[in-house]
Amino acid sequence: MTILDLQQDEYLPYFKGYIDQAEGVSLLSGLESSFKTIHSFYLSIASEKLEYRYAEGKWTIKEIISHLIDTERIFCYRALRFARQDKTDLSGFDENAYVLASGASERSIADLLEEYTLVRKATIALFKSFSKTVLISNGIAGSGSVSVRALGFLIIGHEKHHVNVIKERYLE
Repeated sequence: MTILDLQQDEYLPYFKGYIDQAEGVSLLSGLESSFKTIHSFYLSIASEKLEYRYAEGKWTIKEIISHLIDTERIFCYRALRFARQDKTDLSGFDENAYVLASGASERSIADLLEEYTLVRKATIALFKSFSKTVLISNGIAGSGSVSVRALGFLIIGHEKHHVNVIKERYLE
């Protein structure tokens, strides 16, 4: 299953940019390969860059990693609820408030990457457990409808988006 299988009504237009970042990969192989590539990328970043902010009020690289971990957990929670046919509308979340409360700056990169690894392994296991029928299940999250499979592709694309931001604004 690739993003070519997604219908536009499976996610909000706001998420199209993230979905497009997952182009060319299948869902499970994309989750697995992006983990390997991006984990190595995080390890390659010089330690002095991990606390760098390219402008006032912008997140550090450690905070971005923490944000990606939190967002992946939230997207998986949504996917699980929808996969289990829970029709409760789920609220959105304030990513800026989450980052402020994360304590990412006090954590080591090794600790953040260990958590990232465990979360991604759990994500892969969760999505492996879903049948094709379950993957097209949907529900309301935030301000609109999203399918289980779109949430998986959002995890991949959202992370690629932030890695591109790191490369362009933090490492050049």
